[in-house]
Amino acid sequence: MYVATRSAGFGPEVKRRIMLGTYALSAGYYDAYYGKAQKVRTLIIRDFEAAYRSYDVLLSPTSPTTAFELGTKTSDPLTMYLNDVCTIPSNLAGHPAASVPFGTGDDGLPVGVQVLAPALGEPVMFQVAEVLEAAVPSRRGAS
Repeated sequence: MYVATRSAGFGPEVKRRIMLGTYALSAGYYDAYYGKAQKVRTLIIRDFEAAYRSYDVLLSPTSPTTAFELGTKTSDPLTMYLNDVCTIPSNLAGHPAASVPFGTGDDGLPVGVQVLAPALGEPVMFQVAEVLEAAVPSRRGAS
């Protein structure tokens, strides 16, 4: 049962990240990484709390580049990790975020913007995401 639920439901990238996390928390690495990571996480949470005292939501890119063609980066784990860099802070803080399609870049590939909100801020986050998505010309029918 364990093998079936842990292998069939996860793709190669998710499995790779689980294994890296497990390795980092293994004996000898726990103290070196986990304690420091918890301290950094606390700083991130405090920074978000300060920002949300002045703003209802925050906007940021979803990734540092436009989207890449489906399947082109799967053999390059480092590129895959680096494309998540903009989504990591809200995940570490435990806050909601929504990625919204926001046009295309010069290369014709999609650009995403993410709406970040404080804990339990989903109603406003979804309202802002809806307005942003409606403001971008539709790509339907474009080839």
